[in-house]
Amino acid sequence: MSFVASLEPEAEPIWEAIHDHPMVRGIGDGSLDEAPFRYWVRQDYVYLIEYNRVFALGAARAPDLERIERFADLLSETVSTEMDLHRSYAAEFGISEAELEETDPSPTTRAYTDFLVRTAATGSFGELVAVLLPCMWGFNETGRRLAEEGVPDHEGYAAWIETYASEEFTELAEWCKELMDEVAAEAGETRRNRYREAFLTSARYEYRFWDAAWHEEEWAI
Repeated sequence: MSFVASLEPEAEPIWEAIHDHPMVRGIGDGSLDEAPFRYWVRQDYVYLIEYNRVFALGAARAPDLERIERFADLLSETVSTEMDLHRSYAAEFGISEAELEETDPSPTTRAYTDFLVRTAATGSFGELVAVLLPCMWGFNETGRRLAEEGVPDHEGYAAWIETYASEEFTELAEWCKELMDEVAAEAGETRRNRYREAFLTSARYEYRFWDAAWHEEEWAI
């Protein structure tokens, strides 16, 4: 059994919980009020900035040229293309570039991104891959499951589903799974246990990120 296959029994309840979350269900059927989604878009912009730092650290810490190149490409594509797409998408929901740039991270966004960057900076390369995997795998699972149920009439939500269910994003998720399996195959049991723990923490944060948007989480004081 591959390492990623061994993660599936623990990952599946998390993907299912995300799929069943009222925010995700509302995206799927088009009934979600736009206020929490606009909140999600703003927080996701902050998240992507820190995600770029993880790609940069991935390139710096990758053990061979092929992996260095792939992480460098991901960093360049995200900074140069995906961030622009995110700004354009945000504009469709009435969110200006200035609003995106001025967004303060929520408690959950701060905790999740701090965890990602700290693990990427101080953990092993395998742990870095493990904390990246839930975002790619989880969003692809969510997008595909919603797409199978049919996209809603709401154009913005339909575009979101189609993006994460797309062949391009599926290939990215599969690449990260394959990389995780390659790295885990070279590791002993102790390291693989660290990868598993890092993966599960990141996956749980994926759920918390949705829940924070649903409640439009703010600092209590």
